[in-house]
Amino acid sequence: GPPNGKGYYNAQAFGVNRHLGDDWNATTGGNSDLGDPIYAVANGQVKFAKDIAGGWGNVIRNEHHLPEGWAKEIGTRVVESLYGHCQEILVEEGDWVKRGQQVGTIGNANGLYYAHLHFEMRWNTDLPIGPGYSTDTSGYLDPTAFIKRHK
Repeated sequence: GPPNGKGYYNAQAFGVNRHLGDDWNATTGGNSDLGDPIYAVANGQVKFAKDIAGGWGNVIRNEHHLPEGWAKEIGTRVVESLYGHCQEILVEEGDWVKRGQQVGTIGNANGLYYAHLHFEMRWNTDLPIGPGYSTDTSGYLDPTAFIKRHK
């Protein structure tokens, strides 16, 4: 949704049911958000942008360099944002993006789910795409908490 997320809610938060990200849905429900814009959460570089099929569909991974003070808090200068189940990818690997720039559109993993954005933040940028669910949250950040703390 709009860069401030107005009109969307977190349908499954980080840690709930071992979820490694946040699932963002339009408040209007169902597939009403299919094709809605997805915006970059911060300036960075597109590290990965392709359809990996299965339960993920199109995935975008952006790498972001943090200011010194934030880096001390989590122990690294680089974090990653991951956008899963996209309908359309509007960036290519290697592109530089700005905060608020549209990078894709909300999808449904090629019809596997109702449309929503699976959104992850990671401090370990070498992690594989992974399952989206795990009891091991090593390398992951709570996306909503991280963004609220560093707006």
